[in-house]
Amino acid sequence: MTIPPARRRALMLINPNARRGNEALEPVIERLREGGIDVVIERFETPDEVSPDIARRQHEADLVIVCGGDGTIRSAAKGVLATGLPLGILPMGTANDLARTLEIPEDLNAAADVIIAGNTRRIDLGEVNGQPFFNVASIGLAADLARGLTREAKRRWGKLGYALAAIKVLATTRPFRAVIASKSGYFRVKTLQIAVGNGVHYGGGAVVHRDATIEDGHLDLYSLELKNVWKFGLMLGAFRRGEHGAWDEVRTVKDTEFHIRTRKPRPINTDGDIVTHTPAHFVIRPKAVTVFAPE
Repeated sequence: MTIPPARRRALMLINPNARRGNEALEPVIERLREGGIDVVIERFETPDEVSPDIARRQHEADLVIVCGGDGTIRSAAKGVLATGLPLGILPMGTANDLARTLEIPEDLNAAADVIIAGNTRRIDLGEVNGQPFFNVASIGLAADLARGLTREAKRRWGKLGYALAAIKVLATTRPFRAVIASKSGYFRVKTLQIAVGNGVHYGGGAVVHRDATIEDGHLDLYSLELKNVWKFGLMLGAFRRGEHGAWDEVRTVKDTEFHIRTRKPRPINTDGDIVTHTPAHFVIRPKAVTVFAPE
């Protein structure tokens, strides 16, 4: 006699404001059910609702499926961290950098198949001032970009919206002074951006560091110390390959903890959202979250 595999219960969190949030999910839900996963849908209006929803309904689920982009997935981090529930991802955002890092396909049916297959990985989680992030947290250019990139622009222009907003930010940005402290040393810098990466991809295609993984137990920091902001255009290829550390104007440090101070509080962009300000304390939480990913 063949014993059928036990069915699993999934709490599916849907962000209707994601770029692909209006995409019909019925075929995907049916595919999950055929694959042995019964789905309970929870829609939310603001990211602040996501982790409390996971905690409140954890006893109804064996796994969590987040439908949205990097910001939505980040908002689920505290919930999956507290409950220990494995995380499935249906990439429906603009950049989908965590999905790219984990090699989860953007096709939603194929992404659902990854969850059905059941292969999991334990990945690291970055944290700044108690706020989690999967990809990168930035002070300077990226934070200014996050404040200037509206939801309407992302929905209308997609990744092109990032480029258009970046040109506007580059035209007005000014360097700032900061102090960076870690076990690796103490640095005073005049910089356009400080970024601290946990994963591999960020910003719709840039690479944190060519050797970075989301399972290496370290954070990768870089400081962009340009005198001429337009030289950044010559460096874009290096940033996309994670080879920006080869430039003299880019300081790179790998460590497990950083303290960063600025003269006045500056916003910090974590996975696309402004969630805290300097002074900043960054730490790594090794293998903190279980995710479904291809083998």
